[in-house]
Amino acid sequence: MGNLLLLLFALPVATIIIASILETLLNSPLKVTALAFAIYLIVAFAAFDASFLIYVIGYTILALISAVITRVIINFINDDDDDEGCGCGCGCNMSNNDIIVQNTNPTNNCGCGCQNRYYGRYYR
Repeated sequence: MGNLLLLLFALPVATIIIASILETLLNSPLKVTALAFAIYLIVAFAAFDASFLIYVIGYTILALISAVITRVIINFINDDDDDEGCGCGCGCNMSNNDIIVQNTNPTNNCGCGCQNRYYGRYYR
């Protein structure tokens, strides 16, 4: 019963927490997933038997899902901060429509020396 509690409760919760923390540090869901897979693969052969490999695959998928959800939440939080001007915090008071209409230079600047707010929006 002790191993079952460890396999079905403790390790999944630890996987979610650690994957979320690593996602904020590494900023890459694939790196977090690969790291979780490598760690669980080592644990599978060091502490458990070959039947633990099924759990390794499940925990790896769980790490990927939690890393992607964490990335989406972080992007949502960062997008709320970019609602003012062009999103660089340099005092640019242009609205979104002004950026689209007046931004005709090829460097995607909004007029205050920073990048356009839509450049690199999803992966910072």
